[in-house]
Amino acid sequence: MSLKNLGILLALAALWGASFLYIRVAVSEVGPVFLVWLRVGIALLTLLAYAFLLKIPFSIKKDHAKYYLLGLINTVLPFVLISYAEVHITSSFAAILNATTPLFTAVVARVWLKEMFTVQKVLGLLIGFIGVCVLVGWSPMELNLATVLAISASLLAALFYGLGSTYAKKTFDVSPLSLSIGQLLGATACILPFATMDVPAKLPSLPVTLSILALAILSTAFAYLLYFRLLRDVGPTQTNYVTMLVPAFGVIWGMMFLDEPMTTGTVIGMLLILVSVLFFSNLPLSKRKKATDDHAA
Repeated sequence: MSLKNLGILLALAALWGASFLYIRVAVSEVGPVFLVWLRVGIALLTLLAYAFLLKIPFSIKKDHAKYYLLGLINTVLPFVLISYAEVHITSSFAAILNATTPLFTAVVARVWLKEMFTVQKVLGLLIGFIGVCVLVGWSPMELNLATVLAISASLLAALFYGLGSTYAKKTFDVSPLSLSIGQLLGATACILPFATMDVPAKLPSLPVTLSILALAILSTAFAYLLYFRLLRDVGPTQTNYVTMLVPAFGVIWGMMFLDEPMTTGTVIGMLLILVSVLFFSNLPLSKRKKATDDHAA
């Protein structure tokens, strides 16, 4: 990965880490489904305005069904699941669980792309499982049906991210802007019927409104441009290394702005999950190994 792409990766991690903060602030007032509709709809309008004002060409005339499917599996489903989860768990906890995305991506690549598991990857999977168990078992929050469902929703969202990134890499050969607009258009159309059934009874407060705008414009519209550029340049496995950094930013933002606690279990669980990603994704790549992985991805 080049220094430029590493910088993009860090910026993307900061933006996506902040998204968990914005969701936590907004979801209690507007609900998970309506929040996701606002998020993708505003992000779509932002990218369309960006393209028209700067006269940047894009094309989404073909493959409407494929964009709809991408919007469903890589946007609507994980966004709704994470938003639902943050009704019951903290933003930092949700961000840490999201760090399992590279593990799910590698499993998807094994099934879909027939990539072989090595002993190192199997070890990484075991460490990741232990990390999730430590994170949940040592958490100060009460474990009840609601929190268990929230944790399950967060992990399921990570699986959908793995499916979505692999599907996007194999299916589309367009610019990052075209792919971002196409995915958001598909996502907006997909969730609209459900959002009309979940309209809030009153207008959101100013902090919630600002959180929604930041979530849509910064952590979605701008972040997608960065995400799909990385996906095109370095492939899905290395792009999803961003989720190794998101938890750190998510925990920092949660502590700074929401006074969320940092417990021993949180630290140990997060470190185990991140170590598992190192094992499972073969992060320290040689040039020869990197070329092989990029070709396989």
